[in-house]
Amino acid sequence: MSATRVFVARLVGCGVFDPQGDRVGKVVDVLMAYRKTVAPRATGFIIEISGRRRVFLPITRVTAIAPGQVITNGLIDLRRFSQRGQEVRAIAEILGRKVTLLADNKKFATIEDFAIEKNKRGEWIQTELFVRRPKSTALPFAKGPTEFVLWQDVAEKQEDPQDQDAQQLLSAVQDLRPADLATAVMDLPEDRMLALAEELDDERLADLLEELPEDEQLEIINDLEDERAAEVLDLMGPDDAADLMANLSAERAEVLLELMDDAEAEDIRQLLKYEPYTAGGLMTPEPIICAADATVAEALALIRRREVEPVLAAQVFVTMPPYETPAGRYLGVVHFQKLLRYPPSERLGTLLDSEQEAIDAHTPIGQIHRDLATYDLVALPVIDSERHLIGAVTVDDVLDHLLPDDWRSEEEES
Repeated sequence: MSATRVFVARLVGCGVFDPQGDRVGKVVDVLMAYRKTVAPRATGFIIEISGRRRVFLPITRVTAIAPGQVITNGLIDLRRFSQRGQEVRAIAEILGRKVTLLADNKKFATIEDFAIEKNKRGEWIQTELFVRRPKSTALPFAKGPTEFVLWQDVAEKQEDPQDQDAQQLLSAVQDLRPADLATAVMDLPEDRMLALAEELDDERLADLLEELPEDEQLEIINDLEDERAAEVLDLMGPDDAADLMANLSAERAEVLLELMDDAEAEDIRQLLKYEPYTAGGLMTPEPIICAADATVAEALALIRRREVEPVLAAQVFVTMPPYETPAGRYLGVVHFQKLLRYPPSERLGTLLDSEQEAIDAHTPIGQIHRDLATYDLVALPVIDSERHLIGAVTVDDVLDHLLPDDWRSEEEES
């Protein structure tokens, strides 16, 4: 049964289907057009189709809206979505705005959701808003009360976007994986992006920064106070933190390094000595390193640690002592799959793949690409001039450099 009144927050993630019932995408946001004297009207949906392409679906091509699904007439324009001047995104821009309650001594509330309703002319217009009043000072840990108000009974306070409440936006993205969160963040206006970053905890923000392109990374890190920026950089992988800091001014980078944990800061200082597109500039200094007389059981215990990234858990590197970078002389590597084939007591020295050549810290990225592809590897050991292991370049370290700068938001034309 087709609805004639829906709340926009409930539309996000709904499947979009053609007349035959085949799924063609999902709803990402709802576009609203503001008008001077009458209620805003929905002009259409931003939908995500195959290949993570964002396209515009006009409301005129929607034949029905039902619980959990939007039905179209089958006509989808595959050109990338481009927002026009009078259009406003409901989820990214309207939810979280402050409004004045005209009937209540002009007190303020925050929009948490709103309904669009189909009128006699077939337009989907904004009718009722679900708003939250400020929390009581007597109960500081309780949320403020909520209520429904009509569109004509409120006035939106739009003059200061920085005052928009990011809590609503945070709740909408809190379950997204870092990569998906990065894609969502890149669609936000700058002020909303910075407001959301402010609300994220340090660990979540560190994960987000590792996934974002350079421009967005710099916007966020430059908006943070030095102390918090240092805390977030501490939580990032050293290679990702070094890439980010290489784009900061020398003065700011040094201030942040002084505020960071000494061990983390030293790792980053070492990485910053190398050119950006070389093995030394791309590597992580924290691969899994074992002694030749370590057992399979000991190696698997290191791999099982929750904080170890999957790409680093695919192999252990074997060196002479010491067993942390810069480590002792590189002896070889044992791949995870091989560890599973031998008893727990087997020594790693008997399982070494000593034919996998290590690369020099100054090896250019083009050669790294070729080595990874030629030998079907996920990581390459990086050594210094005396064959000491100093890090590892993983496939995810170089993959972003094979893609266009805007790969998160744009796909190749079909």
